Amino acid sequence: MERFEEEFEKLLEVQKAAATGQRSEMLNRNLTGTKLLMKNLLLPVFGKSDGMVLEYEMTGPSGVKIFGDVGLPSLRLIVEEDHFITHAEKVTRDRFSFERARARSVAVNLFIYFPYSRDELEKRPEESQRSLYELLGKLGTKEGTGLMKLPVYEREVLRCAWLRGQTFRLGDVSEWLLLGRETCRKIIWEMQKKELVCSVGGGPKRCYEFHITEKSLQLLMKLV
Repeated sequence: MERFEEEFEKLLEVQKAAATGQRSEMLNRNLTGTKLLMKNLLLPVFGKSDGMVLEYEMTGPSGVKIFGDVGLPSLRLIVEEDHFITHAEKVTRDRFSFERARARSVAVNLFIYFPYSRDELEKRPEESQRSLYELLGKLGTKEGTGLMKLPVYEREVLRCAWLRGQTFRLGDVSEWLLLGRETCRKIIWEMQKKELVCSVGGGPKRCYEFHITEKSLQLLMKLV
């Protein structure tokens, strides 16, 4: 068994153990498309599976549960593999309508729906990766948004923290900005006052880790 297969099986087992209800059933189905997404797209782009949720569960406006192949909740992103046979060639009218409603439900939950065809993932993986890189770049640098009104160092902290997809430390900020820890401490302090980042752990005088807030995510998500 190749290394990817072993890593995917470990990830799947961990997520199965934590899953309940319908999501548990979804994780026990054929996940060929999801494996292809991970192998040819997501792992090459992000380098690791941290923060990725297989069969990500959301609730549509009507209360119906919907699932995305892979969800990255910290990035508000749903990535999917669509097979031509099951999603186009043999799709019924009812199924076609359901898929459109499902895509709208993803948007209502303030997630970006980012689908790929199986042919793209199998035959043009590098092109597929470039399109994802392009999305990540535009989310963090789109002009005309509130994000661009922030000082450049604060924008860079948000961009790097967002791409990291997990909590970060003062040392990480120092590496991102190539600045001393004391200067970075002042930058983070200003960002806390603006409610762009919040601390995790530590005490009132010393914080161990930070994460970006919902306010920051909204700034990063404004594409128009």
